Amino acid sequence: MPLTRITLGDTYSDRQIALMSTILHQTLVDSFAVPVEDCFQLFDKLPANQRIFNTHYLSGGRSEGFVLIQITAGRPRTPAQKQDFYRMLNERFGRELNISPDDVMVIIQFNQAEDWSFSRGEMFCP
Repeated sequence: MPLTRITLGDTYSDRQIALMSTILHQTLVDSFAVPVEDCFQLFDKLPANQRIFNTHYLSGGRSEGFVLIQITAGRPRTPAQKQDFYRMLNERFGRELNISPDDVMVIIQFNQAEDWSFSRGEMFCP
């Protein structure tokens, strides 16, 4: 049950965003054991003056193509699953969208099932 917020520059086209969405979700399915129908993504497309980031902090060099992906998930994953996700996502973004690995930053946060209400004011209980 991940919720993913993707923040990127306003230079990305609708086609690129749709492909990014597909790649991201498929990578979560492949590496995080997320059900195919469990897709919740929010894209924030911002102009350069609203995206302030260090171009070199722990990176080989970020460009205006920088993409920040924040994932909130209800079930913890192992370090190996996280590393597989990071690697696979970067490979797919590079191959299919020509996004540099230096332009992809991922933050994953976990919480508990009771922290989710999918609808009707009901707490999620697996």
